[in-house]
Amino acid sequence: MSDNKIKHLEFIQNVITRMNSNSFLIKGWTITIVSALYALCAKDANTNYVLVSYISIPVFWVLDGFYISQERQYRDLYKEVALKDDNQIDFGMDASKFNKGNRTWILGILSKTLVPFYGLFILLTLIIMFLIKR
Repeated sequence: MSDNKIKHLEFIQNVITRMNSNSFLIKGWTITIVSALYALCAKDANTNYVLVSYISIPVFWVLDGFYISQERQYRDLYKEVALKDDNQIDFGMDASKFNKGNRTWILGILSKTLVPFYGLFILLTLIIMFLIKR
């Protein structure tokens, strides 16, 4: 394997790592903000704070789905570059041609890792709203 091919694969791996880190940070922000909203709601018994979580959870979910779909596309690009001959390496970083099948943004949102995570937060919000109304 040539140095050019190794370097190109390293570039792609750096993008994959960055997308994965962004997804992890989004999950952390979701936990932090929703927990803070729940705490404010419990302190003041004001359901308006919980209502804000109905906005923040889907926003973070969609953003996280975007990062998941981008990561999947770059994984496909990595596989493609790994199979190329050394003389075909062009250092191209355009992974948009892989934006089909299970690599779309919508399917990123509906991935088997995001649905349980964000679905749990929506369920908890519904339960908290029910308990506060009582």
